[in-house]
Amino acid sequence: MLDAAMIRSLPPEHPEPPVPSSPQLIAGVLFGLAFGFLLQKGGVGKFNVLIGQLLLQDFTVAKVMLTAIVVGMIGVMTLHHFGKVNLHLKPTRIGANIIGGLVFGTGFALLGYCPGTAAAALGQGSWDALFGMAGLVAGSWIFAEMSGWSKRTVETWGDLGKVTLPDLLRLPRSVVAIGVASMLIAIILALERYAVR
Repeated sequence: MLDAAMIRSLPPEHPEPPVPSSPQLIAGVLFGLAFGFLLQKGGVGKFNVLIGQLLLQDFTVAKVMLTAIVVGMIGVMTLHHFGKVNLHLKPTRIGANIIGGLVFGTGFALLGYCPGTAAAALGQGSWDALFGMAGLVAGSWIFAEMSGWSKRTVETWGDLGKVTLPDLLRLPRSVVAIGVASMLIAIILALERYAVR
């Protein structure tokens, strides 16, 4: 039989998430503002640019995203190499990734915005993005309500664990990062040169 002291020492079934400190919140706000500013200046908060990407007529969005991936990947890998950041890997779950990708893609195609670009569009006065923001809130609520069910079902389909591309290729992270960055830069240059404008 468990006494009160033993019950208090048991780990909670759902531990409370850590509460961010004030400097973390301030940094989050500043980085969010900078991110939104750069999205807007890059033109990816404009409905016609986003629809142009979906119709394969304007590759601005692809070039911005690929550039962000290259800069982010090199930056994070460099900081990790020098012990300045920790990598917090999410498990690779094939079923959840496919379903999530289809839901995200459908919402993007129907609305013409994704969550980040909808916020940037709203900030520049595109009021149609309000429908996307409302959908984002509603979708987040539905996801939270279904999280117990999804953990038992969808998130178990094709669960590969915390696997990375360097793990699969059995190569050092730096080699994979340089190789992928080089490939993405080549794609960006090709889009810049050959894509329809």
